[in-house]
Formats: sequence, C-alpha cells, structure tokens
Amino acid sequence: MSALEEMVRPSLARIVAPGDGYAPDREEYWGSGFFIAPGWLLTCAHVVGKGGAAVWRSGNAVGVTWQGGKTTGEVVLAKPRPEEPDGARGSWRFPDIALVRVRGAEDAPCVWLSDRAPTIPAQVSLHGWSRQTGDIGMRHGVAEASALDGKALLLTGQELVEGVSGGPVVDLRHGAVIGMNKGRGRHEGAAVPITALRELYDVRGGEILHTVMGEHDLHHLGRFNDPAAGADWTRTQTRLRAPGAHDLDPGLRVRLYGHFAHLPPPGGPGEVMHLVHEVKSRVVQEDYRSPIEHDPRTWREGAGLLHGLRNPGDHGGRPELALDAVLLYAAKVAGQAALDHPADVDRDRLRDFTAWITEQATLYARQAIREDIDALLGRLSEETSRTSTTLATVAGPTSTRTSARARAGAPADVLVDVGEPVYGERYPLSVKLLYDGQDVTPLYSNDQGVRRDELHQYLREPLAEALRLGDRGEHLASVEAFLPRRLFDVPLDDWRIGPDDDWDDADLFDEQSMPLGLRRVVVIRDRRRNARPASPEWRRRWAGVANRPLSAGALRGEATAQGHPEAGRPEGRMAAYGRLSGMDDACVPVHCGPVGSGPGLDAMAAALAAGHPLVLWRRDGHDHDECREFHVQAGQLLGLAGGAEGLHRQVRELRIRVSDPDTAEGLVGDIAVLFDPPDRPPHGTEPMQPPLMAAPDT
Repeated sequence: MSALEEMVRPSLARIVAPGDGYAPDREEYWGSGFFIAPGWLLTCAHVVGKGGAAVWRSGNAVGVTWQGGKTTGEVVLAKPRPEEPDGARGSWRFPDIALVRVRGAEDAPCVWLSDRAPTIPAQVSLHGWSRQTGDIGMRHGVAEASALDGKALLLTGQELVEGVSGGPVVDLRHGAVIGMNKGRGRHEGAAVPITALRELYDVRGGEILHTVMGEHDLHHLGRFNDPAAGADWTRTQTRLRAPGAHDLDPGLRVRLYGHFAHLPPPGGPGEVMHLVHEVKSRVVQEDYRSPIEHDPRTWREGAGLLHGLRNPGDHGGRPELALDAVLLYAAKVAGQAALDHPADVDRDRLRDFTAWITEQATLYARQAIREDIDALLGRLSEETSRTSTTLATVAGPTSTRTSARARAGAPADVLVDVGEPVYGERYPLSVKLLYDGQDVTPLYSNDQGVRRDELHQYLREPLAEALRLGDRGEHLASVEAFLPRRLFDVPLDDWRIGPDDDWDDADLFDEQSMPLGLRRVVVIRDRRRNARPASPEWRRRWAGVANRPLSAGALRGEATAQGHPEAGRPEGRMAAYGRLSGMDDACVPVHCGPVGSGPGLDAMAAALAAGHPLVLWRRDGHDHDECREFHVQAGQLLGLAGGAEGLHRQVRELRIRVSDPDTAEGLVGDIAVLFDPPDRPPHGTEPMQPPLMAAPDT
C-alpha cells in the first residue's frame, strides 16, 4: 500500500442497516463513509437514505462498521433530505452529503480535509467498500479529477464501482481529501467536492460543523505531536511537498489550524473574505480583488485561499509572500475573533496563539510585515485589557493603496436579473452580488429559462446564498430585481427563502423565515432601460427625487379624486408620456392597480420613457372602492420619506403593519416599488453563463 492508502483505510467505514453492524447479505449493505473528526462520519445523503423513514426520524438508525468496531450512528445533518420521509427516497441532487454522529468511534483515525477548492486537473485515488466481486471488501483505484462542473467534481480514468458512494477522493499530489464518490454516468464518474460541506452550515443545526471542523484540526495536531500515533497526514504531506513549493508548510499549517480551532468561529464568509483581501492587498501591494466569489465558513479556509500567493504577473511565485500573508492573516483573525467575541475567548490560549504568531513572524516574515504584525498584536493586547473594545481600533496597519473595492466581504447587495423570455415563455435568470454600487460578481445563472410560475422555486436557493454572502456586520443586503416590464407584478417582497412552515410555527419563526420585504429593501428595476446608458431625463429626475420632499401624481391620466379611472377609453401612451414628462421632478407616479399588462403597462412604459426613477403601485386584484384610500396613503408615505432613500423605511414599515391583523385595518397593502437610479449595473456587466450540469447517482 502507498502511504496515503495506508492512512485512508483505517478511516473508512461501511454504512449498513442497523442491527449487528455487519452486512450478512447484499440488501443490507448501503454504501461507504469516512471519519473526518473523532466520532464524526461523512457520507452521501443517498447512502443513508436507503434506510428510508427510520433514518430521518430515529436517533440511531444507521449501522456503521469500521476497522475499530461496529455500532449505530445518527444522521445529524444532510442535504438534500427527502421532502416526504415516508415516501420515495428522493432524487439526491448535489450536494448529496450527510454528517453522521458515531458515538464510540472517537478513536477512529480521520482523514485530512482540504482547506480549499480542488486544483483541476488532479491525479486522485478513490476509496470505498464494495461487494462487486461477491465478498465485501475495500476498493481502491486511481483516476483524474478532470473538471468542476457546477457542483460536481468530474472523474475520468477509473469507473466507480457499486458501493463506493460516500467514500473519499484523495488528491495524490497534496495528500488531502478533496471530494466524496457520488455516482457514475456513461463516460465519467462524479464526486461531491469537499467544499460542499459549506452547504451544511445553512441547514438547521448546521452550526455543529464549527465544532466538528475544530475537532478535525485538533485531531491532526494531536497525531502530529505524538510520534507513537503511527502514520499521520501532516508528515506524509511534508514528504509529498516538492522542493521550493509555494504552498504553506504542512507542519506550520497544522499548528496554525490547531490555534484557529480554539477561537470563536467567524460570523459568516464575509468576515473571512474581508481579512483575506486586506492581507492580499497589503502583501502584494496592489488593489487585489478576486474575480471568483469564495464562500469560506472557517478561519482555516481563509488561510487556504492564501496558499501560493504571488504578485500579479509573477508566474514563479515567491514562498515568502505566502508566509507573510498567512501570518498577517493569523494576526488579524486573532484580533477579530477576540474583540468580536470577548466572552468566548480563552485568554490563555489567545496569549499562546499571539506568542506563536510573533515567533513565526520573527523567523519567516519580511521586516515590513513583521512590523505590521507586532503593531497589530500590540494593539490587541491593549484593547483586550479594556472593558469597551471595537474591531476598528485594531484593524492594524494596512496599505494606503487598499481600496474599498479590494475589500470583498464588505457590504454587498443582491442583483436578480430576469431576462426577456426565450424558448417561448421561459425566462433566463441570474443572481449576482453588487459591491460599492459597481463591482459585480456572478453567483448563479440559468440561460435555458424557467416559466413565470417557477421563478420563486428556482431563485429561492440562489437568493438565500447571495443574501448570506451580502450581509456584513449591521448591513442587510437589499434585493434589486431587474425585470421585464410584464413581470413587474411578480410579488418578490412576499417571497420567503426559508422553509414555508417556519412562518406559521412560533417555535421556528425567526428573521430568516419572514417574507423578504418585511426585513429587507426589495425593489424593482426596469431591465430594458438599464441595458443602455442613462438618458438625460432619467438623470435629471433622479437628482430631483434624491434629496427633495416627494409628492404623488397619477400614473394613469384617467385617475380621479376617487383614485380609480372613470369608465371609458384609457389614456393613450403618447398622451401619458406628455403628461408624465410635464410632472415636477420630485413627483412620483402612483397607480392603484397592476402595471404588468393592459393600460397599466402602457402607463408604466410612458413613465419610464419620461425618466421617472420612482413609481408606486398596487399589484393585486382589489375592490376599486379602496383606491381612493390607497392614493391617500401613498401620498402620506411619500411625504414622510423626505427623499428617495427615505422611501425604503416607509414602505417596509407599511408592509409590516399590513402583515399583522392587529394593525392592518384600514391599510391598503400589496404595494410594489420601482426604485431605479441610473448609473448602476447591469449596464455593461458580463453576459449570463451556460447552465450547470448535474451527475447521476450510483
């Protein structure tokens, strides 16, 4: 056996029907798994799903057998779960991942999980259990991880045999687990990248993963420090490391991650990426912002993004850049974790950590970076001795060349772009993050399109991910939806991105379960005019509403004092354009009815042509007797706003009051807002990407 195979084998487990822990016949053997931390096993959701309803309802419903014993385990986290636990087993889409608690397996050796996305292409080994030859046994093969296709890691050169699903995929060059066997197709196999673990953080109870990953790193540090422990991943990785390699030395890395394991975890990926990009900009002395949006959930993953750091255009790389970056990052992490969560920090361990950073900086860091680290840790020591501390006081010396754009992880807003229909009535989609009002990062796209009634279904998960990435500190990401005009009445502010039953269940209700518009700014923008440079009328009217008191005017010319059109022929489009063009720049068109079809659509088109950036309307069907009250309320709301930005708060408060039966009486709800300033994306941004490919199951 190779050194890597020798280390993988004791970590492998077979997943079987609960009982005596062994698979006496073919039907009771479900698949493979592997230990990632003491007492914690990783496998595919479709493997444990073979147990049916008992797996999702019972505490101990998964049989586990490994080199050191046999017992039953509990599925703690899984994605996806079957929608109906008593029904079909489900389609087991990606990420197809499950975390199993195996009490009594705390002594089982664990694999080393990569701290970053796979480097493609890569020679890999595939491991797992199988009964392909009749008797159950371990299987091992060599393949190539040839591509990342959406959420799938594609494998070529070795066919995945039945039963190895849930087993590890090991990068032979770096000595790390980068994926998990999932299934095979006609020409290639598919694995789940180990970075899919991040998706479990968003599952209910996912915060346990912080504990699991901390135990993973402490396990490997303990084995590295114990010569009697036998073969360990860190020493093997050191032997695999090529002379002059630019990645982080495995011995230094395992000690660093051991220190990280004792710190409170980051509050989200934004906190990690903020520090990563500060460090990159300081060390390479350039405004540095990656075009790829990363999603780190742990401090260790932030360090993983600094491996092999080099100056732009420097293809050789310099080892000192990576060491400088990692040590400066470690100092910033110590400061942020300690000052954001002072009650959760073990002061003795923090002193050990900062002393270790100082020692390593003295040995390895360049003088300028060493001075930065000394100043940062000195301020940290001063601040932690006070009762009132803020993160800003220990931001540390940073390059004056670091721009706002370089701080990925700074507040971002979410852009939802729904294109004009293709293939009949199917609308292409994309979701992006907007930094500083101008830097756009794509997260999701679907250019094949979906039907109008499928928009919520397909956007729900990408929206949830984008909002989590956009939130930063006290900033809540807003949602700006670029829509074709015929979709202006789609109720985005009523969409919920959490489970539907959480909204009605008091035990499950929280800030994540409520409709988007009750918590966040949700506005509609016109996709057509945003695809072109802004017109002079649009710019002038935006200046008019930006900081002046707002007033209300009728979107449709037939509106009367009673708030609804009189019977008869509706106002023509050009007549409406002339009237709307003559409105004062601070006057906001208001309409008691939908604008995605009929006369409302014509009037909205005229308002957009006239340059209006703000419009309020009521999109639902209703009794026209309520329209007068709607116009009165809209006028009051605009008067209280004081300007365009002030409108957000007034609309949100109205939506909250309308949603509560105790405060809704007399109020007219279902209000929609066009809030469309010029000079913001998507004009000039990148095209949509091709659709992602899924892989079949075993």
